Amino acid sequence: MNAGKVAARREAKVASIVTAAWKLAGGHGIGGVSLHALAREVGMRQPSLYEYFDSKHALYDAMFADANRQLLQRLDELLIPRDPSAALKNYLRTFMSFAIQDAARRELLFQRPIPDFVPASESYALAEQALGPAAKSMHEAGVTQQGDIDCIVAMVAGLIEAQMSNDPGGNRWTRHLPRLVDLFVDDAITRSKR
Repeated sequence: MNAGKVAARREAKVASIVTAAWKLAGGHGIGGVSLHALAREVGMRQPSLYEYFDSKHALYDAMFADANRQLLQRLDELLIPRDPSAALKNYLRTFMSFAIQDAARRELLFQRPIPDFVPASESYALAEQALGPAAKSMHEAGVTQQGDIDCIVAMVAGLIEAQMSNDPGGNRWTRHLPRLVDLFVDDAITRSKR
């Protein structure tokens, strides 16, 4: 068998293991993914997983990369309005809906639930790529100071957490995003003119 076919088979197997890991995470939380249960789920013995992932953190890294690829795909499907403020709201709304849609994925991407887990540089580059258009939208809307950008990120994270904690499946908190973006962008622009 040629090297290309071997690599393709390996890549397909890794993808199926990552999919099974997400399934387990959906039922047990991201920290509840055990290699023993994962091996059972994919029909192999636990030591055989080490052929694909040299550690549990390597599995988490593959999941982190996979989730960021999913986010990038979602962002690629967006129709971006010409108005910078509307474009920013579109990006942030998409981030929020993506985060709220899957608790385990949100946990791995946007929180620090796994002690000592740090994504590999290649995986983290995907996260930066996903954040790039939102940062560009902020700049185009007039939010250029790092402190202001940090505040918008914190605001969106707070809306996500309030929504998930107090009204899962609803929109009590997330519906306020457009108004809060308008308020914050207006404030950032006003302060930058002083």
